[in-house]
Amino acid sequence: MSPTPVRWLFGDQLGPHFADDHDGPFLMVESKAVFRRRRFHRAKAQLVLSAMRHRAAELGDRVTYVRSEGYAAAVREHVGDRPVEVVHPTSYAALGLVERLGATLLPPRGFATSREDFETWAAGRGQSRLLMEDFYREVRLRHGVLLDGAGPAGGRWNYDHDNREPPPKGAATLGLPEPSWPVEDDIDAEVRSDLDRWERDGDVTFIGQEHPRRFPATRREALAALDEFVSERLPSFGAYEDAVLEGDPWMAHSLVSAPLNLGLLDPLEVVRRAESAYLAGEAPIASVEGFARQGIGWRDYVWHLYWHFPESYRRRNELRAAERMPQWFAELDGDATDARCLAHTLDQVSEHGWVHHIPRLMILGSYAMQRGWSPTQVTDWFHRAFVDGYDWVMVPNVVGMSQHADGGAMATKPYTSGGAYLDKMTDHCGSCRFNPKVRVGEDACPFTAGYWWFLDRHRQRLSHNGRMRRAVQGLDRLGDLPELVAQEDQRGNRAP
Repeated sequence: MSPTPVRWLFGDQLGPHFADDHDGPFLMVESKAVFRRRRFHRAKAQLVLSAMRHRAAELGDRVTYVRSEGYAAAVREHVGDRPVEVVHPTSYAALGLVERLGATLLPPRGFATSREDFETWAAGRGQSRLLMEDFYREVRLRHGVLLDGAGPAGGRWNYDHDNREPPPKGAATLGLPEPSWPVEDDIDAEVRSDLDRWERDGDVTFIGQEHPRRFPATRREALAALDEFVSERLPSFGAYEDAVLEGDPWMAHSLVSAPLNLGLLDPLEVVRRAESAYLAGEAPIASVEGFARQGIGWRDYVWHLYWHFPESYRRRNELRAAERMPQWFAELDGDATDARCLAHTLDQVSEHGWVHHIPRLMILGSYAMQRGWSPTQVTDWFHRAFVDGYDWVMVPNVVGMSQHADGGAMATKPYTSGGAYLDKMTDHCGSCRFNPKVRVGEDACPFTAGYWWFLDRHRQRLSHNGRMRRAVQGLDRLGDLPELVAQEDQRGNRAP
């Protein structure tokens, strides 16, 4: 009779759905080399190590928890001749390691749909684009989420139009209770002490600030955070999901992306919890649909595209962006810039390792694309700087969505804007020395000027994009375009 396999759990496979079907022993490996190779955010290192060590404490003597310099030697040393099995990991690098070690590969978990589901759907598209909207409807139909009979609850599949409200005029916050934060324990104190020692010894360095842990590191904490979101913030989530207020970093967002990506929650249980609030009349359909779109639509879609595209996708650079990310941005130095939106957003990332999707896409990512920064560097930075950032998350989101480096394989247009959009959807411009309506001169908004500079540099390519054609034609109406181009050429990567 063959011995029961050892199940090797990666640090993003920490929920019960990665372990409940296994009667044998577990292995977990904590590798310092991961943090030595790349400068991660201090909050991310704290969260991941805390979550791993908490999970090991829950598993007790069923798990061998190894603190090692690397993975391969630790697995070979502590498993010996026993067979090893692994739930499909979440990166090409980890998958290659598992295959080299000869482990048995189990199907992926932690997503609403299987890779076979997606590939079958993709094959049925023929020459049509792999539109997220169409895939999302397939997922809802497959799992019966927010349906009224065979159709969508509320009569519409998509409530995006209702979910783009600017922040309330004159408001400093949305007036919602601040989220409850985890109470740190002895494991957190041990992790913090270890990270401090590693830094003192010169073994590792981090970006970002050191603060008490903000995000769940255990399943109990994750479930509590989910329940609090559904009861207190979900009703307001939809309308203001794209809005930004400087005095309200969390707005009505769920803050469950980090525990989801650690495997502490399953996306279907998260969406079902929100759906139950809608059915009970406790949250409007627009908010719940917008949340479901993120949880089982966009998240699954990004996961599948990561594997659907070849591994070389991460190196796509169709816009030939080759400028290096400047040090002030890479180091999260908000004091380096007078542009209020950039300064505040970098400060928030430095403090929390998190901002919601609009600052990520329309401030950080948009600025990087306008400046022509290397998409490989931008992807790596997003991966390291955000507590919920993983390879599978950031490669499609940054290469495809944020930097348009794949030439439109994922998104139909570059996601960038001038200052007018930021003036509408945020309260940054009111306290900024730059004017979002000015594109040339001392008061020129770097986003407004950068937007036209970007369009001019890529005029030929973008003129063939139906969604960008009108914007490109607008270049011909700018009498000060030569001055604008000279101004931005001179500015380059200097902080505005």
